[in-house]
Amino acid sequence: MAKRLKLLTVCGFGVGTSLILKMTIEKVLKGNGIDAEVTNGDVTTASGAGADVIFTSNELYSQLKGNVSVPVIQIDNFMSSDEISEKALPVINKLI
Repeated sequence: MAKRLKLLTVCGFGVGTSLILKMTIEKVLKGNGIDAEVTNGDVTTASGAGADVIFTSNELYSQLKGNVSVPVIQIDNFMSSDEISEKALPVINKLI
């Protein structure tokens, strides 16, 4: 049985945009039959969150990339299922 992935969406304060991104990712996962836990948080707690993959904005990407040992995926349009599918599914499929 494949392990259940933990995905983390990150924004500056861990409430607004990361929640929108979380909901869009959940929709993409469901549409592709992938079972994963998606949580949202802020940039300061991201490195200790124990996530398998982190999703964030262009502004926070470089800050996170150097501080975590898991893949960090930069998303430009948090409401774009197409962008999330294109960028996230190859990474997620390698991990499951």
